[in-house]
Amino acid sequence: MAQFIKIYPDNPNEKEIAKVVKTLKEGGLIIYPTDTVYGLGCDITNTKALERIAKIKGVKLEKANFSFICHDLSNLSDYVKQIDTATFKILKRALPGPYTFILPGNNNLPKEFKKKTTVGIRVPDNSIALEIVSQLGNPIVSTSIHDDDDVIEYTTDPELIFEKWQNLVDIVIDGGYGDNVGSTIIDLSDYEPKVIREGKGSLDIL
Repeated sequence: MAQFIKIYPDNPNEKEIAKVVKTLKEGGLIIYPTDTVYGLGCDITNTKALERIAKIKGVKLEKANFSFICHDLSNLSDYVKQIDTATFKILKRALPGPYTFILPGNNNLPKEFKKKTTVGIRVPDNSIALEIVSQLGNPIVSTSIHDDDDVIEYTTDPELIFEKWQNLVDIVIDGGYGDNVGSTIIDLSDYEPKVIREGKGSLDIL
């Protein structure tokens, strides 16, 4: 059964963050807060963990559209082809924030994603998520957790999330109530920015 860990976003407890990072390094799955909805994540370098997430989501790993949660834009060059100044300016304006940007992937993508030409990048404005990624030393692969309820798309209460997911993941972090609006997804992999989904992030950044 998963551990249920309370972490306060104003001042994330280092011991608790270290516990989460250790679990990720050992191939564990976590559910954690972002600046939008709660996410399901694992270490980007751990194949077994990636396979577990794909299985939970019912998708083939190589076809899965997961986001990479980065600490800041310095991680970009690890997985993204060189981007032009205009694109970089949009990213600087928007991040950290409730956006997922689709960017052209480079040859360093983890082997599970080698066939992908693009990658979704997130830098959420949430101190818990950013602290985890910072301590881990590389991005986590993430996907939103959806609710089975037809009325609400996302569960916002960490205790209800724990009830539902406790046997599927290793840690559920209670970082307070989540939002129920997903990130705004913008494709910047081509010449013109293309809005794939309008979510929490304003389009004024374009």
